[in-house]
Amino acid sequence: MNNEKVEIFDTTLRDGEQVPGCKLDTNQKLIIAERLDMLGVDVIEAGFPVSSPGDFTSVNEIAKIVKNATVCGLTRAVKKDIEVAAQALKQAVKPRIHTGIGTSDSHIKYKFNSTREDVIIRARESVSYAKNFVDDVEFYAEDAGRTDNSFLAKICEEVIKSGATVLNIPDTTGYCLPEEYGAKIKYLKDNVKGIENVIISCHCHNDLGLATANSIAGVINGARQIECTINGIGERAGNTALEEVVMILKQHPYLNLETNINAKLLYDTSLMVREKMGMFVQPNKAIVGANAFAHSSGIHQDGVIKNRETYEIINPEEVGVTESAIVLTARSGRAALAFRAKKIGYELTKVQLDSAYNTFLQFADKQKEVIDDDIHVIMKQVSKFSKIAIA
Repeated sequence: MNNEKVEIFDTTLRDGEQVPGCKLDTNQKLIIAERLDMLGVDVIEAGFPVSSPGDFTSVNEIAKIVKNATVCGLTRAVKKDIEVAAQALKQAVKPRIHTGIGTSDSHIKYKFNSTREDVIIRARESVSYAKNFVDDVEFYAEDAGRTDNSFLAKICEEVIKSGATVLNIPDTTGYCLPEEYGAKIKYLKDNVKGIENVIISCHCHNDLGLATANSIAGVINGARQIECTINGIGERAGNTALEEVVMILKQHPYLNLETNINAKLLYDTSLMVREKMGMFVQPNKAIVGANAFAHSSGIHQDGVIKNRETYEIINPEEVGVTESAIVLTARSGRAALAFRAKKIGYELTKVQLDSAYNTFLQFADKQKEVIDDDIHVIMKQVSKFSKIAIA
């Protein structure tokens, strides 16, 4: 059975840049955009052109240099927004306008002071107007996660008639449970006329830590695009992490879903985005965190040294990490000490290892981690006081 493709829509340069303190200049955006294109993303959301002259320039310059991916510009359901986005995207090989409006009762009442009927009209008109400039128009139903499914289906059907090619179903507030979000996508698949002619897209936020789980639930139920960011950066608690969804699909081949992402570039791309945005990544972050392939427990270390797959479901080389890390702490065993010692030139016999391990524990109880310099000191002490020669 041939795998179905899930398109990866990267919004690091738009939603990701909305994080306080992560503003990028145009040159930085161009460097990241080139890397995203090399990484294999299908769509790069380059910015929100009408929001500022700088954003317009960035989208315009990115549109000129991206060779493979679709370049997308965000708009509200406002004609001026759409016109400015079309101008910014004019030189893109594959341009897309991403327009939409809030669809939940909360947004309709409090944000727009409007009605469902008026929101449908604005949605139809914005998609129709965008089609005057580009063939590829994505419609977002903001706060779809909290939108009544029957109304959501109705507005989706109307924008399909107006020419939308992609339907973005955002869990804007990160509210949905995976079962709810997956059921929402399935409801649309089953109840929207013409849905087979468009791509359904997942855009999930991480307010409850469920962005990745919701996106996977979405594609299992028929969505074929995931909107995400490098390192999961984004508004508030962040967006779906690109590296997570890519590796989930890769590690679960029975889902029969795949992406075009070159996974070996994931770690370097993560480092690039951290450096350009000045955004720290927590050490225990899945896939790209400093501890993602690090082991400090003696039981785990012994297992990994014997066979990496005992405690790692991903070969670190698959994502561009050189090797697993055996971190020496007071929880480490003899196998880990012997392994790390061998790495720096000490081939220990059992007697030597027993003697070295006792000294090692004294070091480990006084500090968080025993590093290579400490191992050299340990070996000198063992040689000096135990009269056991260590080469």
